[in-house]
Amino acid sequence: MASSSRRPTLADVAREVGVSAKTVSRVLNEDGPSSPETRKRVLAAVAMLGFQPNLMARSIRVGGPDTTVGLVVPDLGNPFFGAVAGGIEEAVRGRGLTLLMGSSDDDPEREHTLIATFLARRVSVLMVAPAVGADHSHLKTHRAAGMPVVFLDRPGSGLTADTVVSSNRSGTREGVAHLTARGHRRIGFIGDLPARLYTRRERIAGYRAALAEAGLPHDRALVADAHDPEGAARATARLLALPDPPTALLSGNNVMTIGVLTELSRSRRKDLAVVAFDDVPMAGILDPGLTVVAQNPVAMGELAGALAIERLDGDRSRGRTVTVETRLVPRGSGELPAPGHG
Repeated sequence: MASSSRRPTLADVAREVGVSAKTVSRVLNEDGPSSPETRKRVLAAVAMLGFQPNLMARSIRVGGPDTTVGLVVPDLGNPFFGAVAGGIEEAVRGRGLTLLMGSSDDDPEREHTLIATFLARRVSVLMVAPAVGADHSHLKTHRAAGMPVVFLDRPGSGLTADTVVSSNRSGTREGVAHLTARGHRRIGFIGDLPARLYTRRERIAGYRAALAEAGLPHDRALVADAHDPEGAARATARLLALPDPPTALLSGNNVMTIGVLTELSRSRRKDLAVVAFDDVPMAGILDPGLTVVAQNPVAMGELAGALAIERLDGDRSRGRTVTVETRLVPRGSGELPAPGHG
């Protein structure tokens, strides 16, 4: 019997059963003939010893894929990507796949290194929420060889592959329309940097479209950029200090919203209407509750997982883009009456 001070090995199982290590491997990997009695004894020994097969070593040995899904996201601390990961896990668990995650910190070089690590491990599926400026043309040969590649939240660059995104443009359009319908004419926008970020571009396009539909001009002075909550708080303060400040704000994502709310709390401003793109924790218990354009990150993850499984099952069609609809959730913060700016 194996010593309790170390992990049991294949040889320990073979010794316990009285067969060769090759026979144990054949039973566990189901890659050769074995009698029902031998199989029963091997599995009993595996359970008794607590033996865990080294799946990664096996995949390297036989040249096949590992039983994992590699997921690269820009920020592990962002609840949005955590919810996406939960949806992916729900979708792939039934196929015996395990999710591995890593953060690129929105750095193209770091993303490339992390992808290389996953590829070296021979992951069964690769999923990426692309870093700004990343090039994914190096994945063409892997996708052509049959490995599913799925982009999340943002399209990839240099590679046509399955992509799952939110309805960023129409969602923002609906959020701003909610404000214009309540009489607001000076509506600010605080979005993430850089301007070439896909989600930022789509949301600012929705913002401008809603203003145009309401017959309002696009005032660049009302658009501010930030990268983190502290920057969003400073941007909020700058907009509120304008000679003709906004009466309402559209916050471009959950990180920006934290900064906006921090500044409004610090300055004790309760006369500003706010609509946030993406929900945030405790949004419903604020006073007033925070009106949001809610994404559905769990559904995004589930759809990404379903697309990957279709590819694993042999689908070799051209990569497609799936858009998950957002929904407006009015909770009060967007309902404040406009002070009459024209």
